[in-house]
Amino acid sequence: MANHHVVVVGAGFGGLFATRRLKRAPVDVTVIDRTTHHLFQPLLYQVATGILSEGAIAPPVRDVLRRQRNARVVLGEVTDVDLEERAVTYGVLGRELQIPYDSLIVATGAAQSYFGHDEFSVHAPGLKTIDDALDLRGRIFGAFELAEIEPDPERRPDWLTFVVVGAGPAGVEMAGQIAELSRQSLRSNFRRIDPADARILLLDGAPRILGDFDERLARKAAGELERLGVEIQLSAMVTGVDADGVEIRGSDGESHRVRAMTKVWSAGVQASALGALLARRSGAELTRSGQVGVLPDCSLPGHPEVFVVGDLMALEGLPGLAEVAIQSGRHAASEIQRRLEGKTEPRPFRYRDLGSLAAISRYYAIGQRGRLRVWGFAGWLLWLVVHI
Repeated sequence: MANHHVVVVGAGFGGLFATRRLKRAPVDVTVIDRTTHHLFQPLLYQVATGILSEGAIAPPVRDVLRRQRNARVVLGEVTDVDLEERAVTYGVLGRELQIPYDSLIVATGAAQSYFGHDEFSVHAPGLKTIDDALDLRGRIFGAFELAEIEPDPERRPDWLTFVVVGAGPAGVEMAGQIAELSRQSLRSNFRRIDPADARILLLDGAPRILGDFDERLARKAAGELERLGVEIQLSAMVTGVDADGVEIRGSDGESHRVRAMTKVWSAGVQASALGALLARRSGAELTRSGQVGVLPDCSLPGHPEVFVVGDLMALEGLPGLAEVAIQSGRHAASEIQRRLEGKTEPRPFRYRDLGSLAAISRYYAIGQRGRLRVWGFAGWLLWLVVHI
């Protein structure tokens, strides 16, 4: 008799940790992902600022799961889910293939959102993929190079102005790291410009930075950013982005323009398109950002064999953090195990705030050099090891 077959869509934090939790379960697991590498997104900003290489934060999923004999990795992008027939359709290189499941865990995460202004992406890349990070690395370091050779002294400040839109974790880290790069790392590398003259603006429409984190930590992070020379503008809405700068509307309704050649967008997310498909097929609610409303045990309404986890799920207002994805993925896997043991009563997912070890390491990683930067990176690695 064949083992219970679990299909996991997505190899991010939610999918990967769900798969690992099933390591000793009497199941066969198939992980479908369109890239087959696990991206440690919280450290993308370090790739974008030249601290880490892309390989350091993107291990192959096959390598991560090489010792898990009941797990198989498949390259492909899921395009359809037949909830009645319990089958997933995925495509690769123009081919369309189908795979059946007994249980399904959907963990396809979220992409960058420009709130209906996708044209902004041309001049203000997001920070969600390796390609994004490498693009930004070229833009950031290129800005200093072009400032060095700019003959017009009035135009030179445009190259040395960096605007980061969105003061969540990624935006805060990016702004701090650009400041540290300009004030410390590149300090003696140029002859015609002083990199320390760089102006770094961090913009957000909210009244404070790091809205999903403890307010005390957010205040400390804001103080550290200001010490590094980052200008924080809150309750500021970006209404336009072009090659030469951004248009900003303040809380007083007045608009002004900031000339800047380098822009980074980290202001919002939009859940995977697979969420809309699942909501339509199941009748589940769909949030404005594309998240799927799930039952307390993370399952899809009317389909207890289907779990939606991580950034794709909408449950009790939980934030889109890696910690939530990890815990919800593990919870879904545990629910599958419990059912196989004959325990049919659903167990609600309870998010545990682990004292914000990740948040603390984020704070230490904000624009720090030497010892503090090492501890920030080490904190993330320790957190990953503990959760695995």
